[in-house]
Amino acid sequence: MFYKNARIFTSDFRFVTGGFEVKDGLFGAVLPENVPADAVDLKGATVIPGLVDVHSHGNSGADFSDGDYEGLKKMAAYYASCGVTSFAPASMTLPYDVLEKAFATAKQLKAEAPAGHARLMGIQMEGPYFSYKKRGAQNPDYLKEPDFEGFKALYDGCDGLVRIVDIAPELPGAAEFVEKASKLCTVSIAHTDSDYDHARAAVDAGVTHLTHLYNAMPGIHHRNPGVIPAAVENPNVRAEIICDGYHIHPASVRLAFTMFKNRMILVSDSGRCAGLPEGSKFELGGQDCWLRGGVARLADGTIACSAANLWQCLTNVLSWNIPEEEAVRAATWNPACALGAQNKIGSIEGGKLADFIVCSPDYSEKRVFIGGIEL
Repeated sequence: MFYKNARIFTSDFRFVTGGFEVKDGLFGAVLPENVPADAVDLKGATVIPGLVDVHSHGNSGADFSDGDYEGLKKMAAYYASCGVTSFAPASMTLPYDVLEKAFATAKQLKAEAPAGHARLMGIQMEGPYFSYKKRGAQNPDYLKEPDFEGFKALYDGCDGLVRIVDIAPELPGAAEFVEKASKLCTVSIAHTDSDYDHARAAVDAGVTHLTHLYNAMPGIHHRNPGVIPAAVENPNVRAEIICDGYHIHPASVRLAFTMFKNRMILVSDSGRCAGLPEGSKFELGGQDCWLRGGVARLADGTIACSAANLWQCLTNVLSWNIPEEEAVRAATWNPACALGAQNKIGSIEGGKLADFIVCSPDYSEKRVFIGGIEL
């Protein structure tokens, strides 16, 4: 099937008006010289790749760490309805046996790939190798020092589906962990009280990712620069950012896009409260949370996960004057690269999975396609 008169976000990160082909669930020709007369006329609509969320714990009352397969399927259906066509569910700081059970459900969903659901393209292992001081909403009872053998057992148990693993670089053995783990997947700095030197050592050892930039890490200080400048200095490091409108001020989001030019990744960091009504009480990593005023908090007031989805985060940053090309790249191509899945998803190119969104110029309306089939 051919489409014409579309404003297409191309693989060189710009918008070009033209047509494209979908065949057998894949993109065929993109911007072909000749488009058939009977091609579907999109009448100038914007077409972008399906969104890729590499950091979301749950939605619709379900959480990945529950280890419940039906709950994970419910999550994948909700993502798809929001334009998130690929995702990597994030675990929490929990015992290894609990993580093993959750990772098994990811392996099952990856294998079954039910129609009409977002594609599971990996796992982000958020914890347990974190700082107590910067634990945020992570359960302190299960924090551990870096343990490569334990991580490797979990990694092997899910056939390498862990595509991002998080670590606080100031912990004993962190640099050695990074050096080994980075040969298997993306390694990210997260929930850390690290100084610049430890962060720089981790980046030099192989870190290429920052988890939820600004949150659960030291701020930038002119005499104690910390994690963020250590990451900015290395062009191989990308940074996630939560743009639900509560975790980070829009001015700080604009600063992040300036510091990490073309290296930003939008994430929802949503919990099971996403899609639930205001006032809902729910559980996160063995701790009680409440959704109040649109933001999830622990009993002590600590901001926890978000209640947003990635489409909302994208429209937020567009309203905060992030250039459209940079915003769309941060929700599609860059997260696909973090998962090592850029040869399958993240851009509109011949031979890739035909996951895309047809939307109005102001992003207020959208139609979602997975494998070329509209939901």
